[in-house]
Amino acid sequence: MGPRVVAFGGGHGLAATLRALRHITHQITAVVTVADDGGSSGRIREETPVLPPGDLRMALVSLCDNSEWSLTWRDLMQLRLKTDGPLDDHALGNLLIVGLWQMFEDPVVGLDWLGRLLDSHGRVLPMSSEPLRIEATVREGEGTRRISGQTQVAEAGSDLIELSIEPRDAAVPPQTIAAIGEAEWIILGPGSWFTSVIPHLLLEELHRAIVTTPAHRALVLNLTPQSGETAHLSAADLVREISSVSPDLKIDVVIADPTAVEDIDDLMEASAAMGARVLLRQVRSGTDGAVHDPLRLASALRDAFDGFLGEVGKAEAWLD
Repeated sequence: MGPRVVAFGGGHGLAATLRALRHITHQITAVVTVADDGGSSGRIREETPVLPPGDLRMALVSLCDNSEWSLTWRDLMQLRLKTDGPLDDHALGNLLIVGLWQMFEDPVVGLDWLGRLLDSHGRVLPMSSEPLRIEATVREGEGTRRISGQTQVAEAGSDLIELSIEPRDAAVPPQTIAAIGEAEWIILGPGSWFTSVIPHLLLEELHRAIVTTPAHRALVLNLTPQSGETAHLSAADLVREISSVSPDLKIDVVIADPTAVEDIDDLMEASAAMGARVLLRQVRSGTDGAVHDPLRLASALRDAFDGFLGEVGKAEAWLD
């Protein structure tokens, strides 16, 4: 069955981690951000007080089985409607998720039913039982201003000073807390650093569970700077951003592609400050250098799971 792993994030970054994990374990739980306010999810959120379903949908289809049945339902869930009316460009899977939520009046139950339909190799859970809003303080001239919403925060870039989430005391589903407590490994990243990865550390109850779990912790770094969010950040800066938000969080291993590291000594120093060592592996896709290759990332994660207690000391770079 493999180790019990909980992966945190949203969007394409979390999907990359889930596709990799499927090669090494069947005990996977995805904990997904619920602060999206753009696209189909944003439009749904404006019309009904439900969790934004888009990132949850992407996690579900990333875990679906490879049978003809599951892949057909996967493709249908990803289908974008083409109409001349208000349904145009809605992902059909988003509407299906909202329909299940209205039927069962419980987001976790609805997601579990959809997981059964897809014969998912794992479980998808929301980070919160209620929709969240990401807020930030940004520089403006010689002063600052407050912005609200994932879309605006994603465009703040180097002007971002402080990140927060509302409501900070939002309830976390008990199933999410239980999965974290039972995990052998938890994984943060890759993905949109300020709007998909760090928000998990801003919600009080979830942050406490991540910090206190007996599980080991891995941080997977991005391959390329993201326009708007992290265009100005190095690999070491990504680690420091995590540490600045959660100084009490300890990491066992930081996984990075060598081609995405500008200064290995700087990365090792930043990682060592969080108690981690650096695992350098080629995880970049050979056809699309901006995305993680599932098999290569799976190999790196397996090395991390199997070898982090080996002879290589902390604060050393763990090379191929």
